[in-house]
Amino acid sequence: MTVTTYVFGIVSAALVLFVVFEMLRRRRVRERHALAWIVAGAFALLVAVFPQLLTSTAAFLGISVPTNLGFFISVVVLFLVSVQHSAELTVLEEKSRTLAENVALQDERIARLEAAVRTSGRDTGA
Repeated sequence: MTVTTYVFGIVSAALVLFVVFEMLRRRRVRERHALAWIVAGAFALLVAVFPQLLTSTAAFLGISVPTNLGFFISVVVLFLVSVQHSAELTVLEEKSRTLAENVALQDERIARLEAAVRTSGRDTGA
């Protein structure tokens, strides 16, 4: 590994962590959504600072190319983020449908009340 590659890995991982924390600070992302990215960024920073960690872990797991372990971990993190977002999307869709039904019922109730007021106004001669 060259010094340039080593420094690039550290700077990239630190930049990812900085961006995630900045988005948290500006309330552009919620904590539960940022957690996976913080873990991934911390892992990337750890591997960038100690590249032998990935090599020894890959050797321990019987993976001949350490980069493949990195890609596998990345795919797993992205999969878990996708599953989390799918679950939250399902909940939000249900809430949205329920809200739409409630609005429709309220609109119908208001229309009936307005019709009743118009009818009683005609009856009293107002």
